[in-house]
Amino acid sequence: QVQLVESGGGLVQAGGSLRLSCAASRSIFIGSMGWYRQAPGKQRELVASIPRLGTGTSYAGSVQGRFTISRDNAKNTVYLPMNSLKPEDTAAYYCNSVRPISDIDYWGQGTQVTVSS
Repeated sequence: QVQLVESGGGLVQAGGSLRLSCAASRSIFIGSMGWYRQAPGKQRELVASIPRLGTGTSYAGSVQGRFTISRDNAKNTVYLPMNSLKPEDTAAYYCNSVRPISDIDYWGQGTQVTVSS
């Protein structure tokens, strides 16, 4: 059974920090994992990814240096500590395997991040 449970979002002032977590079912967690986000009126985008072994992480330019993706393979969990948050980081955040978004047919409920200015 496919399962993705994101948590850790909230309301924070600009410059603040949050740490997102995502528990995934094993069938999804076996490969590269990513954090995606979707702001109102915008398309969903991949902001960070991490291969199964943890080396070779990748970030969107807009979050480079502020977000750090990590994973715990023993717990089937992926994390996203976010620092120096900006109002433009406001979005619903989702985790999933790294694939073209158009190929993904299941998403979790996501976790809302709201950054006030």
